[in-house]
Amino acid sequence: MSTVTQGGPSLPQERRVVTEIPGPRSRELFARKQSAVPPGIGTTLPVFVTRAGGGVVVDADGNSLIDFGSGIAVTSVGNSAPRVVERVRRQAADFTHTCFMVTPYESYVQVAEKLNEITPGDHAKRTFLLNSGAEAVENAVKVARHATGRPAVVVFDHGYHGRTLLTMSLTAKNMPYKHRFGPFAPEVYRVPLAYPFRWPTGAENCAEEAAAQAIDQIDKQVGAGNVAAVVIEPIAGEGGFIEPAKGFLPRIAEYCRANGIVFIADEVQTGFARTGHLFACEDEGIVPDIIVTAKGIAGGLPLAAVTGRAEILDRVHVGGLGGTYGGNPLACEAALGVLETIEAEDLVGKARRIGEVMLPRLRALAERAPIVGDVRGRGAMTAIELVVPGTLEPHPTAAAEIARRCHAEGLLVLTAGTYGNVLRFLPPLVMPEHLLQEALEILEKAVCEV
Repeated sequence: MSTVTQGGPSLPQERRVVTEIPGPRSRELFARKQSAVPPGIGTTLPVFVTRAGGGVVVDADGNSLIDFGSGIAVTSVGNSAPRVVERVRRQAADFTHTCFMVTPYESYVQVAEKLNEITPGDHAKRTFLLNSGAEAVENAVKVARHATGRPAVVVFDHGYHGRTLLTMSLTAKNMPYKHRFGPFAPEVYRVPLAYPFRWPTGAENCAEEAAAQAIDQIDKQVGAGNVAAVVIEPIAGEGGFIEPAKGFLPRIAEYCRANGIVFIADEVQTGFARTGHLFACEDEGIVPDIIVTAKGIAGGLPLAAVTGRAEILDRVHVGGLGGTYGGNPLACEAALGVLETIEAEDLVGKARRIGEVMLPRLRALAERAPIVGDVRGRGAMTAIELVVPGTLEPHPTAAAEIARRCHAEGLLVLTAGTYGNVLRFLPPLVMPEHLLQEALEILEKAVCEV
């Protein structure tokens, strides 16, 4: 058993189940949550966390769970990563806020400089900072509309971009994200995504046919000259970790270049080494006009960024961008700690290693368990899609039951997918390999039992 230092005493890297999950203290706290917090704030697993780090979370009852969620791809460098903790501690002692638009500070500029350097492309770039992925997506669209003078935004089936009015409009899935929250923002158009597992004529035809259909719909239903931006996740996150068929993204990016459309890569969930590249769009050599990042950027502190071509971002008038908390100094210091950790600990390489361990075992599981219809993903962003055996019919009840069994055994997993039938796996990139192997054993057992 290994231990990991998390800004304090070492945290044992072990799964430890000492009560039923959730235990009595967590149930007591959850009852308080239900009386104080609206039910619209859902809970995947009602264990109340007291400590976390490396590859585990420890709850109020003393259970230590293997973490296959990373706070939805946020704590990729681990919870309370030492470089993050130390930078935040020092900054909190100096000042917690001034508002960068009132009296600026160096750490904001350092984060912007670093993102301009490490995001794809060697063109001149600019970066501004915000609080959340949804806010960043919304600002990226705002910038694209301002720069092009065009109104329309094109998004894709199975996409997820946030919960604000505009980003709800961009998001594909109705329940729970959009149901009864309309009317939605205008000038948003949705086109097909290259979803190999479910493409009607087969995965081998998916990229070409999906791109042709998407482009045809844009040309005929919207008009390329009316489109400000195309917004796409290089791997669809909440939609079920759908990796578009190879060739689809380059074709869409080429169409955008040819028609003066701003290509926006939403890397909120895929960014910062998660997929075995620093950014997922690097896998096919995509250079977006604007890249949107959040989640893993600051190790758990609220921060997001819009990074794009200087000639696009520089067009916005003074005062047209910003927000009171955007680029908070604590979050900026955390982001610098995250970037240092990714480099110092080769977390890009570690993400690839996680994929090398997980994907073969998941594919072997699919051979034994016909309920597993598809295995997909890259690096430390992998998933299985569950179906009624022998069909493509989604099996969401099986996904929920497998997740429940994993939770009971001390493995935190998340579900996803347009049909609610996907189990997604997002381990921290610093997870020790023995925990990774143990987690896969629990998962395999749960799948085979169901």
